[in-house]
Amino acid sequence: MRHRYLGITTAIAVMSTMGLAGCSGTTGSGDVTLKLVAADYGNSPETSSSVYWKKLASEFERTHPGITVDVDVRSWKTVDADVAALVKKGQAPDMAQVGSFADYAEAGKLYSADQVLSVPVQSGFVAQLAAAGKVDQTQYGLPFVASTRLLFYNRKLFDEAGISAPKDWDDIRSDAEALKAEGVPVPFALPLGTEESQAETMMWLLSGGGGYTNSTDDSYSIDSDENVKTFEWLQKNLVGKGLTGPVKPGELDRADAFKQFTEGKVGMLNGHPTLMNSARKAHVDFGMVPMPGKDGDVKSSMGVADWMMAFKQNGHAQQIGEFLDYVYNDKNVMDFVKQYDLLPVTYSANTLMAQDTAHNDLREFQKTLDNAELYPFGKSSWSQVSDEIKKNIGKAVEPGADPRQILTRISKDANTADATEAGK
Repeated sequence: MRHRYLGITTAIAVMSTMGLAGCSGTTGSGDVTLKLVAADYGNSPETSSSVYWKKLASEFERTHPGITVDVDVRSWKTVDADVAALVKKGQAPDMAQVGSFADYAEAGKLYSADQVLSVPVQSGFVAQLAAAGKVDQTQYGLPFVASTRLLFYNRKLFDEAGISAPKDWDDIRSDAEALKAEGVPVPFALPLGTEESQAETMMWLLSGGGGYTNSTDDSYSIDSDENVKTFEWLQKNLVGKGLTGPVKPGELDRADAFKQFTEGKVGMLNGHPTLMNSARKAHVDFGMVPMPGKDGDVKSSMGVADWMMAFKQNGHAQQIGEFLDYVYNDKNVMDFVKQYDLLPVTYSANTLMAQDTAHNDLREFQKTLDNAELYPFGKSSWSQVSDEIKKNIGKAVEPGADPRQILTRISKDANTADATEAGK
């Protein structure tokens, strides 16, 4: 997948009058039970995504007699592997809301978007997100929610250290040193553990002028000179100076880093929109700025999309389409993104969010969509490569390690995986 940038601000203005199709009427096609496996965005029984999905399914069933929706919400840590296991056993769900789709599309297991969605719904997706859902020029991945990343910092700790928000890497280092001198346990949290280190890695690669893939031939370029220099800097200037806290970055998960931030133990870290709500509940006074580049502003920041996909196995294209049309109406989209402080994936819902003063903080994340780059979702090898990064990238910043050697091994394995998938 080529580098994709999300120019959403202009697109929202152009598309602001568009409305999404809502409920598409009763099916009249006999009793069908649809199986949906979805990821859990909550962190407690009260905030679990199962509450949202079961309510939505119940409302849908009332207006669509003959269709029952069986919702199975799984942890983000296991949902991709759980769906893969079901597919391998020949028990694919009708729909899955997970983190990747390309390998299933390559294997011919998915309905394309135009096979299940009404035209108004399919055309309502933000164009660049829809493009990121394509494999061989056909859209199989339906964007479900999006987010970008900003650098969060604890204002109280910064004030006590007499420092301001960083504008480049030198500022990050000097701010972290000042925080350490004030006794802050974790001046800069660097979660390169197995939970979501592919995201932390990408943020740093982009801020260093690199990225996961080569824009010329779309091959993985994880060991590019820019990327190696980025990890050498992290190793020398943050980890090597004891500025990332007592836990090794390779053993620190995002959730633990976020928790420490809400406990006032972290000076700064990269975060997504859901961290805002957790920090507010914990009465942490925080600020947010775009992730600084090595020498200042960056050309592109990181954007993330999670995906919905529809499996062919059970042959329920019509019923799947009716349910997904309902899922993507403005009310249901907004109900979900408002609950979890995420960004909508449709033009009309983005317009609603931009017009609602209650979402002023999220507008800062919306602004960064203008120059955001996504993971290489269109590569069927991406899920395998992502797992490889999660398992090994933390080693590249350990004292005494050779970042180039580790990045070269990851990049070589990535391109091997890519060639294998392409040859299937």
